[in-house]
Amino acid sequence: MTNSGDAILLVSFGGPDRAEEVMPFLETVLRGRPVPRARMLEVAEHYYHFGGKSPINDQNRALLAALRKVLATEGPPLPVYWGNRNWHPLLSDTMCAMTADGVRRAFAFVTSAYSSYSGCRQYLEDLALAREAAGPSAPEVLKLRVFYNHPGFIEPMAERVRAALDCIPAERRDAAALVFTAHSIPISMSETSRYVPQVEEACRLVAARVARSPYRLVYQSRSGSPGQPWLEPDILSYLRELAATGSARDVVIAPIGFISDHMEVVYDLDTEARHLCAELGLNMVRAETVGAHPRFAAMIRELVLERMGASISRCALGECGPSHDVCADDCCPGPRGAARP
Repeated sequence: MTNSGDAILLVSFGGPDRAEEVMPFLETVLRGRPVPRARMLEVAEHYYHFGGKSPINDQNRALLAALRKVLATEGPPLPVYWGNRNWHPLLSDTMCAMTADGVRRAFAFVTSAYSSYSGCRQYLEDLALAREAAGPSAPEVLKLRVFYNHPGFIEPMAERVRAALDCIPAERRDAAALVFTAHSIPISMSETSRYVPQVEEACRLVAARVARSPYRLVYQSRSGSPGQPWLEPDILSYLRELAATGSARDVVIAPIGFISDHMEVVYDLDTEARHLCAELGLNMVRAETVGAHPRFAAMIRELVLERMGASISRCALGECGPSHDVCADDCCPGPRGAARP
């Protein structure tokens, strides 16, 4: 069946652009969630460390530019809109603008490669709320599938990891530890989604392309109640363990759970993890995320063409195959009492 559409919508998390926006932004992110205020103030300091500006907005602008470029040269000639879950441009405002522009159906690309409540279902809920706010003439929105095993994600990520490994002196490169990181989520949330197996598969696919074994997947950026179990081990704990064993002098950290170098990458890895590595005597190299890589932008176009019913292959690497286009009603439910990561 052909699904004609007349726009593409980039949907992301959002972030502040100046110091006075930090606390209102965090209060929006954590509204109604059992996250201690002390933790919120701690995270606020991460933003103040960079002048109150999150890198995520500029990262999204770069991705928008890359996507518009590939659409201009290869088609389809669709306008691209941008709306955030938690900060300006807010998804509800963007939906109203699309409605005013006469958009009838849009393809939504969510900046999350994996399935979980926070990475998938919650975006669907926010899209529904935005459509409700825009009124009865709001466009229909078709969310594009998750892309954790798409070559347009895996191949650029492998390129980033390979470049990071090349920064290790040649005589030590084979002994360097390769560590993948993903955002920790509550274990109760992981049990209601395919988040962990999807991240594990992405790690396996990238490691195979850079011919690295063994490697390790760890987690970062946990929040929520201290008494609530989240996915482990934490990156900082693992770095201490790695240094204690003396098995590696160099470590390459690849944030495979993220698509852009936003705050949880530049603070949790480039600041905290790097500082700890210096204390531990580890030489740390951090691989870039896919960001606005041309192959990644081209992947978004391919996912749009899939949903339009074009005769192109539904690309996926590994044994799992391409993910479904339409989520079931009970897909990735939010566990009761779980905080958003």
